[in-house]
Amino acid sequence: MTIQTIIKNSIKRLELEGKLLTPDFYAEAFCKEAARAGMKVEDCHQLDKFTQTLHKDFQKELTQYRITTMNELARFLISKLNRTNQNHCAEMLESQVLFTKKVLHVVEVLHNKEAAELAKKSIEMLNQSPTTVQLEQFKQLWTNFITSYDDTFLQRLGSLGRVDSANLKESVENLRIATDSSADSLANMDLETISSLLISSLVPSIASSFNEDIASVSKKIRENPSILGDESVIDEVKAAIALRIALDKESLKEMVESIDGVLDKLSLRLIDMIEKSDNSTTEIRKIKDELEAYSGESDKNFTLSHKKLFTIALALEENTQLLSSDLRGHSSEIAILSQRVRELEQELIAAKEESKEDFLTKLYNKRALDDFMNIKESEFERYGHNFSVVMFDVDYFKAVNDTFGHDAGDAVLFAFAKILKKEGRIEDIIGRFGGEEFMAILSETDTEGGVIFAEKVRKHVEQAKFMYKDQRISVTVSAGISERKQHSSLNVTLNSADEYLYSAKKDGRNRVAYRK
Repeated sequence: MTIQTIIKNSIKRLELEGKLLTPDFYAEAFCKEAARAGMKVEDCHQLDKFTQTLHKDFQKELTQYRITTMNELARFLISKLNRTNQNHCAEMLESQVLFTKKVLHVVEVLHNKEAAELAKKSIEMLNQSPTTVQLEQFKQLWTNFITSYDDTFLQRLGSLGRVDSANLKESVENLRIATDSSADSLANMDLETISSLLISSLVPSIASSFNEDIASVSKKIRENPSILGDESVIDEVKAAIALRIALDKESLKEMVESIDGVLDKLSLRLIDMIEKSDNSTTEIRKIKDELEAYSGESDKNFTLSHKKLFTIALALEENTQLLSSDLRGHSSEIAILSQRVRELEQELIAAKEESKEDFLTKLYNKRALDDFMNIKESEFERYGHNFSVVMFDVDYFKAVNDTFGHDAGDAVLFAFAKILKKEGRIEDIIGRFGGEEFMAILSETDTEGGVIFAEKVRKHVEQAKFMYKDQRISVTVSAGISERKQHSSLNVTLNSADEYLYSAKKDGRNRVAYRK
């Protein structure tokens, strides 16, 4: 169907529904005709596109208020904006920022270096109109601080007095500060013992050997412990400690890389083994031999790790033989099951393609109706068997959905389908053409017979009690009838029935229209 046809049908729809040709009414009619023709028009989905950009709470409200057009959406948003007190929001935001700065100023003067520095940086950030990303980053910094904060150092003061972690000032005042005599005794401690402990602390805990700089500082202290009071020596000791840590880190890095290499080789070999299951036992034996040889060459500190890897390889070797045997025994069963799965998949695809039942009403769907109409057309052309087409449409169905909800609309369609089945003959073909439209193909029936059938259905619906959750829903239907013998082709017959349906709705609904 071309765009010109859709435009023509849109104008005709407005005439039938008795609406003026305004931009809003035309847009609504055009979108309905485009959807009916199966044509996707981007402008018809503007509401959905804009709705998805709103907050979920707004989306929920749009659903509750049944917003269906862009004009309704604009009015909804305008009403929301009119109810917003911008001055109050700005004043509240400014007050919160000032409050936050004041709290940070207080934290800045407290006796914690890390907290004070973080508070200072936070104030600088707030003074620069931060973005949400910056605020989130600083929020994480404060979270990290409070998570990692450790005040157990206060417990070391327990021997000097009562410690209250909630009141640092009182804790300091309660400390028993050492007298001059105790300070002198501390100064007179055995420097040789202290130097021995210090030298022991400089020994690398992971690295395999001394560094020359560390060895030089250790020798100087060992020969003359009294130099520990010199500031230059203190600086050398600090540098030696930092160097020892760096050496340990470098040595640890090399050892981890060594283990990573072994694990990479093991992973690659295992993957290859799985892909070539017939040779798995031999491959795993190779892994075991390589790990055994590698363990002798690697650092002694990682002997235990290599031993564990070797144990894994050994267990794999013992169990893979059983695994390979089981796989060979079940390979034929797996092949049969795989073939059956493929067959079931094909059957499922075929079943989906052959489905001709409407899921809601259990009548024939549009695909089935198309097939039956082609069959009827062939019978007409070959044997002259006449038939009539009756198009039904539930009147004001949108109002039912808007008033009672889509579940109620589905219940109405299901009940109407039951009426069509009851009033139809065995040889009649009845189905759901789409939405609230239904079609009946009446075999060996002229216009007069079609009118009799349509009137029976119309009266039945008019007198029926459509109930949903104890609520009565008034429902009527309109119908258009066309006889094949009176038209030049099947398409002309269908279009004629559709036009008579529109005529029935235009003339007031709850009626049957046909050529008289």
